[in-house]
Amino acid sequence: MLVRLGPLDADRVADLRPYFDAVPDPRSLRGRWYSLTAVLLVCACAVVSGARSIDELAEWGQRASDTLLTVIGIRRHLLGWRRAPSPATIGRVLGAVDGDVLDRAVGAYLADRHRAATEPTRTPPSASERLRVIAVDGKALKGSARLTAKRRHLLSAVTHGTVVTIAQVEVGAKTNETTHFQPLLTPLDLAGTVVTFDALHSVRANITWLVETKKAHYIAVIKTNQPTAHRQLASLPWRDISIQHTASATGHGRRESRSVKTCAVPDQLGGIAFPHARLAIRIHRRRKQTGQRETRESVYAVTSLDAHQATPADLAAAIRGHWGIENSSHHTRDVTFAEDASTVHTRTAPRAMATLRNLAIGALKTLGAANIAKTTRAIRHEPQRALGILGITHDPDTHGT
Repeated sequence: MLVRLGPLDADRVADLRPYFDAVPDPRSLRGRWYSLTAVLLVCACAVVSGARSIDELAEWGQRASDTLLTVIGIRRHLLGWRRAPSPATIGRVLGAVDGDVLDRAVGAYLADRHRAATEPTRTPPSASERLRVIAVDGKALKGSARLTAKRRHLLSAVTHGTVVTIAQVEVGAKTNETTHFQPLLTPLDLAGTVVTFDALHSVRANITWLVETKKAHYIAVIKTNQPTAHRQLASLPWRDISIQHTASATGHGRRESRSVKTCAVPDQLGGIAFPHARLAIRIHRRRKQTGQRETRESVYAVTSLDAHQATPADLAAAIRGHWGIENSSHHTRDVTFAEDASTVHTRTAPRAMATLRNLAIGALKTLGAANIAKTTRAIRHEPQRALGILGITHDPDTHGT
């Protein structure tokens, strides 16, 4: 499994340490034994190795050899031995660290890795490579809820194709997502990028800002929970338009086919609800599960892309990629890393744990790992590989050991 990840060369793997060095330490100097970077590196290596809880983060450090702890930056005790951070120490650090800064550091690291991993290697590019696409999507941390506090909710920007979370903010509740749309995307260079999102973010001010300020394009997927726009799109003369692209797939006992049609956006829809809209999209899906009746569904979307900027196949791939974020990122966090079952709830710790999971998934995805669960199990038995996967190969003597 690890062999398939390919060589861990400098061109593909950035060193995580400088990114963590940029995160301010919230602790007082008195009694501080471990540097913040060292604690965060123990946590990152542990999560890449499949750790799910704070106790498991500490256990990875306790199992690590003296050599590994040296590379990470764990100082030698006066008596000559090295001791990894305890669960209490890790819990205090993750609960106090600045979540916004940590997310920016990890997002920048993953963005750099993603850029290096997806540089064009052949011409011409495939249909899925013609557009640089980022999805905006939210996720609740179900286990963080308490009698006196609601569950935490995170909003993320996630790349299509090689799924990597390059930005994340905490929004408090799902209903607050629209107000955090611009703060989430502000640090990112989106010129020429296509941003996909569902109807919740189809706010005129956000769309105008995205196109006019960030110089990006958008694809807004419209569901029935936005009834006016959905009704307007459904009433367009789709019967008079020929099918422009078809695709089919089979797997897991299910057969699915999709047909795509596009047409110009009416003035009343583009001018009022969706500024800069150029095309309306209809994707008709037919699904047949073994032993069940066939189901049919039409999904609508609006985009600022014109017909000469994206083919119907490109648009279909982008919309399908947006739906795929749920399986490629959220499902992995819940199933492989048991995020929904996590009871971590103190201060910044739930968000920090989610950020570390994003880091592990993104780092492994950029190296070509297809099955995160199998890969983390393999790494668990070779803990030294976690350092290489995160690019931690520098001389430890230069990092405070």
